[in-house]
Amino acid sequence: MLNFGSDIGIDLGTASVLVFLKGKGIILQEPSVVAIDKNTNQVLAVGEEARRMLGRTPGNIVAIRPLKDGVISDYDVTERMLKYFIQKTIGKKVFFKPKIIVCVPSGVTEVEKRAVIDATNEAGARKTYLIEEPIAAAIGSGLDISQPNGNMIIDIGGGTTDIAVISLGGIVLSKSIKVAGDKFDEAIIRYMRKRHNIMIGERTAEDIKINIGGAYPRNQNAFMDVRGRNLVSGLPVNIKVSSEEILEALEESVSSIADAVHSVLERTPPELASDISNQGIVMTGGGALLWGFNRLIEKRTGIPVYIAEEAISCVAKGTGNALHSIEMLERSSSTKTSYK
Repeated sequence: MLNFGSDIGIDLGTASVLVFLKGKGIILQEPSVVAIDKNTNQVLAVGEEARRMLGRTPGNIVAIRPLKDGVISDYDVTERMLKYFIQKTIGKKVFFKPKIIVCVPSGVTEVEKRAVIDATNEAGARKTYLIEEPIAAAIGSGLDISQPNGNMIIDIGGGTTDIAVISLGGIVLSKSIKVAGDKFDEAIIRYMRKRHNIMIGERTAEDIKINIGGAYPRNQNAFMDVRGRNLVSGLPVNIKVSSEEILEALEESVSSIADAVHSVLERTPPELASDISNQGIVMTGGGALLWGFNRLIEKRTGIPVYIAEEAISCVAKGTGNALHSIEMLERSSSTKTSYK
């Protein structure tokens, strides 16, 4: 008898991978990082253990993020990472290969979709389905997308921001831009180098973003001590950075997302735009947690903006919930299936 309990939903993100096991919920959340020994091509660590190695490895070991801007940039490493997470989820000795639903950004090409399907099949799937991120995010945030009502979702991940208007279970129109959490980190690194003559790593930039980053002015300035390497002396230094400075560093990136939201609203049919105006816009993904981001978009659009509960796991929850309606997914235009 087939073990349906082993069906899996995977939010294959640029920054992290979340795995949803049917009947159990989200059981795994780890960074999308793989550490490899270049001499032997052997995988040394995956996930959190590999993330701790970023920027701290000797010459023969490389810590790789195999997904860039929401798509696979290193096929072989992605396949090995998927295999590791699937085995960690359901064990190595499985008699029945699981059905797997994988989330992809709304703007991916057919070639990129094929790469995800092939990598998942090679990693151990019996059958692979793809679901677009805005649909999964909307389901995971609790929106009823089956009704003839306009819902607007903004999913800000690590590599991409997906903005979509959804009605009757499908995407009416969408826009996917390659500006998201990773670009925020890069903007902070650039700013620190330009303004303070200090070199910081990705992990420090992420800490700054989480602790004092923002998309909208705060009532009270927040501060954080940052350690980095002085580009002139080459020595480690410690400086105090303010939330006002980080607001300036992130201004261009957050504005480009707000502009994309505006352009989707401009193209939205009047009836659906009226629904969105009444119900508000829902934000999901880790980037939605950037301080004041909902207030910035609210100010730009004049529409109430809400951050979903458990914003980071909405896509994974939606992907997992979709496991219960695979037959509907097979008919949906927002998914692709593959029989192995």
